[in-house]
Amino acid sequence: MTHWIIAPILIPALAGLLLLLEVRERQRLRRFTGLLSCVALVPVALVLWQQAAQGDVGVYQLGNWQAPFGIVLVLDKLSALMLLLTALLALPALLYGCAGDDRRGANFHALFQFQLMGINGAFLTGDLFNLFVFFEVLLIASYGLALHGRGPERVKAGLHYVVLNLAGSALFLIALGLIYGTTGTLNMADFAVKAQALQGSEQILVTVAVLLLWVVFGLKAALFPLYFWLPATYANATAPVAALFAIMTKVGIYAILRMQALAFSDGPLAGLGADLLWWLALVTLALAAIGALSASRLGGLVAYLVVMSVGTLVAALSVGEPQTVGPALYYLIHSTLICAALFLLCDLLRRSRGDSGDRLESGPPLVHGKWLGAAFFAAAVAVVGLPPLSGFVGKVALLQAVPSAPYWALLLLGGLAGLMGLSRAGSTLFWRVHGEVVGKTLGKRRVFAMLALLLMSPALTLAAEPLLQLCAGVADQLADQTIYIRAVLGGAS
Repeated sequence: MTHWIIAPILIPALAGLLLLLEVRERQRLRRFTGLLSCVALVPVALVLWQQAAQGDVGVYQLGNWQAPFGIVLVLDKLSALMLLLTALLALPALLYGCAGDDRRGANFHALFQFQLMGINGAFLTGDLFNLFVFFEVLLIASYGLALHGRGPERVKAGLHYVVLNLAGSALFLIALGLIYGTTGTLNMADFAVKAQALQGSEQILVTVAVLLLWVVFGLKAALFPLYFWLPATYANATAPVAALFAIMTKVGIYAILRMQALAFSDGPLAGLGADLLWWLALVTLALAAIGALSASRLGGLVAYLVVMSVGTLVAALSVGEPQTVGPALYYLIHSTLICAALFLLCDLLRRSRGDSGDRLESGPPLVHGKWLGAAFFAAAVAVVGLPPLSGFVGKVALLQAVPSAPYWALLLLGGLAGLMGLSRAGSTLFWRVHGEVVGKTLGKRRVFAMLALLLMSPALTLAAEPLLQLCAGVADQLADQTIYIRAVLGGAS
């Protein structure tokens, strides 16, 4: 395996260190450094995807130490897909931030890069301890980004977010201690092998550890009853931060999918916690629909739509069948990009309404109201799953793959609730207006960044068939755990 596999971690790490050394007053240089890093991640992610698409699992051994004793980075189709999604999201989000939001905090650009480092590392790591390490890297950066811009509401929401995630980190360490104490390894592939031979008290301890992992991953993914931190945190974050945070819940979902496919697809631990995840995901979907209907701010409404996508995805993945994974991955791509676009659009609408902000109440006419209304309509159609955009394709594929009446009912009712919430928001923002225009100039850079994300929905629709086939190929590789295990423990390099 070439050294390209470590590039998605090294590029933002080096950029973040450089940004800490650069003079804070030289904002143009800091913006150039951050954007250059994000631009570089896109072709790197494409190169890694081309390597992974050949079907082989690439293993990079740091220090040339063999697994399971050494630290390994593992590149398969799933991790390559998530790296590419992160790169495509990060560039427009940072471009939007460079229009002025980055001036609201001293270390915005460095924190942004360290967050990318943690996210990419979590997708690439081949052992549980380094998954914990990269979780901490992205979380520490996200703490600073969540507070970026100051304000009492932001500080309050950020404090809740920090406390809950610190508790989750403690549980993660306890789970890792139980796993290492019973199996003698934290390498994912080695653990998948040794877990098959566990018996008696050791199997009970590992079962407890795995259930703790589901709690931790459920917290990261914002799954009921651990999702209450998300709406306030995302709604109060600055727009580029909220857009980047759209991928954060997917890190938790990725961890669930990775461990479920690798260690819990067969053997004595097969299906462990799957029934619980199924019902928790359905409850998450239902409560998110209620939250979307009751939101008093557009940012809060979009945040609940993120939670709704989490429930939709985890329910589909907890079925444990390969045919559900492909449509779920397509929907994951769609929901990440469209929710990020909505966070940016929400900020543009807030800037257009003066002191009314994004509150769902009567206010002044919007600056550039016609084209903002068209963008809002397209985003609403996409996110709730109406034809002809990518949300419709994703939901139809999920409904075909998951033959469950409760899932069908909640998915359709959730879409209806989202539609009603967005219709109420749209009629309030664009029709219930009075007085004179008082909003600020939006700026071409902000508009371009938002449209770059929003236009990915029709692009996903036009490429729906090959993308669904691509996601099915990812699911097929995941279904054969021996490919991953053989590559890691066989000493591939």
